[in-house]
Amino acid sequence: MQTIRKFIKNNKAATAIEYGLIAALIAVAAIAAMRGLGNQLTTTFNGVSTKMATSN
Repeated sequence: MQTIRKFIKNNKAATAIEYGLIAALIAVAAIAAMRGLGNQLTTTFNGVSTKMATSN
């Protein structure tokens, strides 16, 4: 019976899972932000390249 009580009181596994979920959410948010920034940079560099090509 005491072993079962120790197992129920042990919160380390739940805490590790919570930290893992938080890290996963942060990673998803970072990837989404980088994709948006990458698209903006692509548009900017394509615009600069077009203007440079037409100015020759």
